[in-house]
Amino acid sequence: MPLLDRVTDPSVLRTLSAAERVQLAAEVREFLIRTCSVTGGHIGAGLGVVELTIALHTAFETPRDQLVWDVGHQGYPHKVLTGRKDRMHTLRQEGGISGFLKRTESEYDAFGAGHAATSISAALGIAAGRDLNGQDFKVAAIIGDGSLGSGLAYEALNNAGHSERDFIVVLNDNEMSIAPNVGAMHKYLTSVQRNPIYNRLRGAIGDWADHAKGLFKDAGTLVRKWEESVKAFLTPGVLFEELGFRYFGPIDGHDIEQMVETFRAVRDFKGPRLVHVITQKGRGFPAGEHGEKWHALPPGHDPATGKQLKAATGNPNYTAVFGKALSELMEEFPSAVAITAAMPSGTGTGVVAKAHPSRFFDVGIAEGHGVTFAAGLATQGARPVVAIYSTFLQRGYDNVIHDVAIQSLPVLFAMDRAGLVGEDGETHAGLYDIAYMLAVPHMVVTAPRNGTELVGLLRTGLSRDGGPFAIRYPRDVVPDAVPHAKDVAPVPFGTWEVLRRGERVAVLAVGTMVEEARKAADALAAEGLSVTVVNCRFLKPYDETTLTALLATHQQLLVVEEGTAVNGFGAFMAAIVAAHDPAARVHVLGVPDRIVYAASRARQLAQCGIDAAGIAARVRALHESEALAG
Repeated sequence: MPLLDRVTDPSVLRTLSAAERVQLAAEVREFLIRTCSVTGGHIGAGLGVVELTIALHTAFETPRDQLVWDVGHQGYPHKVLTGRKDRMHTLRQEGGISGFLKRTESEYDAFGAGHAATSISAALGIAAGRDLNGQDFKVAAIIGDGSLGSGLAYEALNNAGHSERDFIVVLNDNEMSIAPNVGAMHKYLTSVQRNPIYNRLRGAIGDWADHAKGLFKDAGTLVRKWEESVKAFLTPGVLFEELGFRYFGPIDGHDIEQMVETFRAVRDFKGPRLVHVITQKGRGFPAGEHGEKWHALPPGHDPATGKQLKAATGNPNYTAVFGKALSELMEEFPSAVAITAAMPSGTGTGVVAKAHPSRFFDVGIAEGHGVTFAAGLATQGARPVVAIYSTFLQRGYDNVIHDVAIQSLPVLFAMDRAGLVGEDGETHAGLYDIAYMLAVPHMVVTAPRNGTELVGLLRTGLSRDGGPFAIRYPRDVVPDAVPHAKDVAPVPFGTWEVLRRGERVAVLAVGTMVEEARKAADALAAEGLSVTVVNCRFLKPYDETTLTALLATHQQLLVVEEGTAVNGFGAFMAAIVAAHDPAARVHVLGVPDRIVYAASRARQLAQCGIDAAGIAARVRALHESEALAG
């Protein structure tokens, strides 16, 4: 890769010829395909913006000019071209290159990004800070069209257009977020590409202009103005112009020189402006350039086909168990409907969409809207199941409280990726749902210890009359063989399960921590230490009967949870136990009050001390302290 090896920073791009930049794009694309075949990662979006990235770094004087990327999935070519190529083999690994944008990683990463639709707001803030400081660099936000389904993007566009600030938005229009885009904005943006009247008119105008230039002097200028008027009438530019942006496009997002020319011209203008580029997600990937399945790939796949080199064996993951069970249970519960926010495959609800298309709703990247939409459905007798990653549901927290909980509506929240998420790192970790859901009035909070219990809790939630119901489950493989949903009984409401009886110390384990606690108990038993292990599958309401019985025989309780230790289930139980028995001691073992960076999930559990070895060590320490006190 002779050209790519020369690019130590983006300034080199500005010395290349047009032909060399085209060749560089091919080399970057090949490099990414090879690298991600080993490391895994979000390859689709990156492959789609290779030419766009080269054009931006060529036209703008980065890092002085600041590029603010949305989500971070688009950022792989940006990383390669900004001095990180030689570290890309560490992508998404402990101590390696982040899968997302990260300010501490490079001066070229103007703003950290792991969630969608933050770029316009952040870039506008950077531009305002620049103006307050009396500086004159340029700021450009690069947002995917899927992110325009998020309310945050509209709020930012509205504010930016009103501000008249020197600020650029680049709309990367590839008709995809993770799944194919949905909604009116998607239809609006694609209208120009498929409008035969506009395309015929534009072609005819161009031909006439070329002919007219030889006839009279000002024909070219007049025709171009007429063409712009026609374009404004027929293209998405109308909306953005009305919002206060000067609109340019749509242009081919794989024509580097056209983009360089456009960006250089737009760079010198003032005020809010928007450049609309058309790209192809996954472009150049041999396994196929379209489809949700190529959004991200795990490590160890064939770069030519996208298939895993080593076939997966063993049990399915929680996501697959949830999707299959929900699809089956919707046969029994005719009022049940499924809702997701642009993540049918990520949440397992793709199977529901196929089996029950009229009862499946993809609201796009709009978590808050999805929650309130579910609340509206619930008022009409539906039983909505809202499947959203724990980290993304944070964006709909006001809606959970204001629209669901206060009205005590029967919305079931299926919170995937709860807990530590391994290579996806800190932006996607679902560490706060226990804390934020416990605080919500009327909310039932549950966590299954395995796949069968997940199905049982799902049945319990759909069967229950009353308010909201939340189930949290991890990004992990289930530890059991899960039967068909029809063969799984509901989990008795508000109950715990004592799995092992011991002495002195009772381990109250939540969800994924149950199996780790059982392993720890086995290891401790070999040392002569006997502990009680309790499956606290209902966090709220808790099992008061079982807790009272435990306090009668145990003076030390160790709460273990795969979530933040601050204001989590341990803190909740400490307050409860203090009211029941002031002499009893509650100890908390959870994720510490710090950011947990990308590593394997097993490694993250060990770092936080919440794997079997960490639990056993904590129990030993409790026994030792008790012995010393005695």
